Amino acid sequence: MSFVKIARRGVAAGAMLAAMSTASFAQEVTLKMHQFLPAQAAAPKLILDVWADKVEQQSGGKIKIERYPSMQLGGKPPELASQVVDGIADIIWTVTGYTPGRFPRSEAFEMPFIMTNAEDTSRAYWEYAEKNMLDTDFADMKMIGVWVHGPGVIHSKEPITSVEDLNGVKLRAPSRVTNKLFSKLGATPIGMPVPAVPESLSKGVIDAAVIPWEVTSALKVAELVGNHTEFGEDALYSTTFLFAMNKDTYDSMSDELKAVIDANSGADMSAWAGKIMQEADAPARKIAVDRGNNIINLTPEQVAEWKTVAASVEKDWVEEVSTDDFDGKALLEEAKALIAKHSK
Repeated sequence: MSFVKIARRGVAAGAMLAAMSTASFAQEVTLKMHQFLPAQAAAPKLILDVWADKVEQQSGGKIKIERYPSMQLGGKPPELASQVVDGIADIIWTVTGYTPGRFPRSEAFEMPFIMTNAEDTSRAYWEYAEKNMLDTDFADMKMIGVWVHGPGVIHSKEPITSVEDLNGVKLRAPSRVTNKLFSKLGATPIGMPVPAVPESLSKGVIDAAVIPWEVTSALKVAELVGNHTEFGEDALYSTTFLFAMNKDTYDSMSDELKAVIDANSGADMSAWAGKIMQEADAPARKIAVDRGNNIINLTPEQVAEWKTVAASVEKDWVEEVSTDDFDGKALLEEAKALIAKHSK
């Protein structure tokens, strides 16, 4: 073989390698993931980081996910939903209730005493969202998952065992629905993102907060209050979350990398996230127990009083949201039916 032929083959091979290298490089993508809690909190540590690590590994390193906790990319928690639409962040995790009115259909899953456990309720929530929300409330996002946390607990400076004990209590609630609930129960609800809870408790802005156990460890709530009211086998309330990606970012990815995102999205991902959040309740609760805090576990008879007052929240919500295009009664009935279907 002549030197010229060898040289030509060498040039061709080099061009092919360069093309392959360019194609490989073109497929690589770095995603910015933004959320509102400290990195050591249960949800980021046990869910978001685990998800991101899995996506990176399954992509063969072609997807890199930069993690930005505690609003490090700027803004406030209620701005996260807009940030992922506008492309400030590629992926966000947030509470739907931080933007009242933006995700009205999600409120069906925030009704008092509606959830069973976080895993099954989250699977129901994904099925509900897939049918009712992906083309409406979530139409401007690529949804990865939706879920709920474990049963909400009242963490208070003074013991709360009855509805009457809430009279005049300044209480942090996470969403529009829970604000209405606690207003009916006699408290003075004050809406704020969960990172604001510790300072608000320490400065007396609030006397109590309703949050699940899992987040109390990162916020050191057990050091700021001495009483924690649980509702036995019932769940006073839960909060809905969304985990979403910028649509343009997703659409710009190769089919190979889209498949990795898709494989880690949907019903199973949502149910897993809910399960992990509720499992994180136990170690956080133990911190309060070990400190000798007062754990108040209401009896079914005591809970019945709360349910009586809370029942009107559903009725009011249906009347408030129902329009020609929005059947609140049907959505609420569907949410309950899906929770029953998926609950074990």
